[in-house]
Amino acid sequence: MNLILETERLLLRPLELSDADEMFAMDNQAEVHKYLWQSPTQTVEETIKIIEMVQKQYQENGIGRFATILKETTEFIGWTGIKFVNDHVENGNTNFYDYGYRLNPKFWAKGYATEASIAWLDYGFNQMNIQEMNAYTHAENAASNRVLEKVGMTFMENYPDESGVTWKWWQMKK
Repeated sequence: MNLILETERLLLRPLELSDADEMFAMDNQAEVHKYLWQSPTQTVEETIKIIEMVQKQYQENGIGRFATILKETTEFIGWTGIKFVNDHVENGNTNFYDYGYRLNPKFWAKGYATEASIAWLDYGFNQMNIQEMNAYTHAENAASNRVLEKVGMTFMENYPDESGVTWKWWQMKK
């Protein structure tokens, strides 16, 4: 996959195996997983498998989560991007485009999630010609819910997952 997107402060590029150490450093933090099933990544090998799975999604679906790099320092700050969800059912849906992101906590509250989200939604609607983009967030994750609201996604409904945890379903149409 050779797609690269740029924003004022960010470079969005496909995940590479060389991102494994920095991605593991992010995903190994309990704080990152507070609203993500409480299961931090335990080994770099797990992270490598995740990157390989995302690379397979690039091949199969032409899109997936991308490394998000701070231009000024070239630091890996997390991942952002569009994923075609066809491997599970979420809120009664499958075969849909999902927007999502995960950032290292040291880069939270700096506007990076909003900046990347605007770029990805523009790309999805205007380059990929996606008609409907969805997202889902833990109901108590106020920061992520605010980002999705700020970029123009519409809150559709709350729904419980299989463990009874409440999630919010978001949507935006072209």
